[in-house]
Amino acid sequence: MTDTKVPDRVFPRAKQDAETAAHGVTTPQTAHPAYRLAFQDMDFLLREDLRPVRFQLELLKPELILEEAKIASTFVFYGSARIPEPVKAQAMLDAAPADGPQRKIAERLVEKSRYYDVARELAQMVSNFPLDEAGMRHFVVTSGGGPSIMEAANRGALDVGAESIALNIVLPHEQAPNPYVTPALSMQFHYFALRKMHFLLHARALAAFPGGFGTFDELFELLTLIQTGKIKPIPILLYGRAFWERVVDFPALVEEGVISERDLSLFTFCETAQEGWDIVRKYYEGAGTV
Repeated sequence: MTDTKVPDRVFPRAKQDAETAAHGVTTPQTAHPAYRLAFQDMDFLLREDLRPVRFQLELLKPELILEEAKIASTFVFYGSARIPEPVKAQAMLDAAPADGPQRKIAERLVEKSRYYDVARELAQMVSNFPLDEAGMRHFVVTSGGGPSIMEAANRGALDVGAESIALNIVLPHEQAPNPYVTPALSMQFHYFALRKMHFLLHARALAAFPGGFGTFDELFELLTLIQTGKIKPIPILLYGRAFWERVVDFPALVEEGVISERDLSLFTFCETAQEGWDIVRKYYEGAGTV
């Protein structure tokens, strides 16, 4: 009995049946959409009542990709898609009218453009974090895959030869991931809710740079999850204190009684890459894990 081998499976794999079906005979019956294999029938998969299945697929696919890439934790970067790197920001200012609102906007973008370099430098630092004993990767840079601050994060990882993640989303206007994203870790979403979930499932630190509606949406969802105890706290770095205090009056929320004083400790204002990375390292110092 020592040479007896029990097969690991007796049913053909789905891929095999898909290939067989593709080379089947053509008849009125086989040509009808009803005859398609369910998992190859796009009309079927895109039906309104198949939304729960699409949710599950969009939850599962990125998780499997990260697992196969041995990614245990991520360092998430949020920030505007409209803050260019310093050289491009200066070019915008040079092209702006001598006076008027567009000039003032260009001047403010120049002021904030330094955060492109800060995000890039921070990404370089976190991407050098060593593998753990099991060979798993930690603090893998993750962005929305777009331009500006997101681009800076993916670019910083590439600068030091590290891979980085992009969680992009289908939008009405044409877009593509920035060129610094690792192709095998570049993922696209249909559902905003699932995309936001994937941002946070493996996040062990997060840096939020100046941004608009999207940045606010993602940042405040995380703050709410921690505030309500739905997830454990992680370091949250708010880059650009002057910006954040101008656009959000955090102390006023305390004064109005709609948040508590201790909620202000959920985040830390930062200005430099080193400052932010020191905060994260100190947070996990002695913890033995991330």
